Amino acid sequence: MTQPAVRLDIAPDRVEQDLTRLVLTLVEFVRRLLEAQAVRRMEAGTITSVEAEQLGVTLMRSRDVVLSLCQRLGIAPDSLNLDLGPLGRLL
Repeated sequence: MTQPAVRLDIAPDRVEQDLTRLVLTLVEFVRRLLEAQAVRRMEAGTITSVEAEQLGVTLMRSRDVVLSLCQRLGIAPDSLNLDLGPLGRLL
């Protein structure tokens, strides 16, 4: 028996908040990818300590901005995730 398809459920009265949550989820996903890449580059020794520091500060600030936007828009940071069905959660 196959599972029913996961459907996007956006209520007309919540469109702005739902779309904002989707965008912030994607931003957080990309931020985490960049963070993982930065760690790999540091471990491989392909960036200088100055570059590593700049990357670290940039990634921390971007995380702070995401959290700030969540707070201003009334979105719980732990709700920034997508259910990808059989693949699991995005974050």
